Amino acid sequence: MRLCTKRVYEGSASADGVRILVDRLWPRGVTKAKAKIDFWAKAVAPSNELRKWYGHDPDKWDEFRDRYFQELDANAEAVAELRTHLGNGTVSLVFSSKEVRLNNASALKDYLETPD
Repeated sequence: MRLCTKRVYEGSASADGVRILVDRLWPRGVTKAKAKIDFWAKAVAPSNELRKWYGHDPDKWDEFRDRYFQELDANAEAVAELRTHLGNGTVSLVFSSKEVRLNNASALKDYLETPD
């Protein structure tokens, strides 16, 4: 399996493989037909409290990742469901944030790639 992240506003491409939306809220201004999402994993998105606390402040990134990983550890059922959609090919974790590097999809990718 090859995991990558992609902003939903970039549109879809065949190279994306399975497209999994990893945000709690549906992206503003994007239709479901245009997004071409295969699975919406809103149950593994950061909690509203964590998302608001982080506010895409780069100084909070490391703490955000730690807190988000704790939320994921406590939500094993949702993570297991997500893993059933990963398969063996390319998987794009799709997100809506303007921040393309320090976002929940990047953190989730790190989490999923970390050996148990």
